[in-house]
Amino acid sequence: MTPDQCRAARGLANISQEELAKAARVGLSTVRNFEAGRSVPVANNLAALVKAIEDSGVMLIPENGGGAGVRLRKP
Repeated sequence: MTPDQCRAARGLANISQEELAKAARVGLSTVRNFEAGRSVPVANNLAALVKAIEDSGVMLIPENGGGAGVRLRKP
């Protein structure tokens, strides 16, 4: 997951940085610093962020020649 994907996913899920941090059980500074491009979370924190985003109903689309992205999962 890229910082841009994280921000976009939060937008689609309509959740704040604070809500994502709480759902992933990571510090708010982890989310803020990642989205700002200041740092990359350690592997287990990044995995927790990805899981929290996916649990919110957003799919992360990997780089496949057309650019990485996000989309809402079908209900």
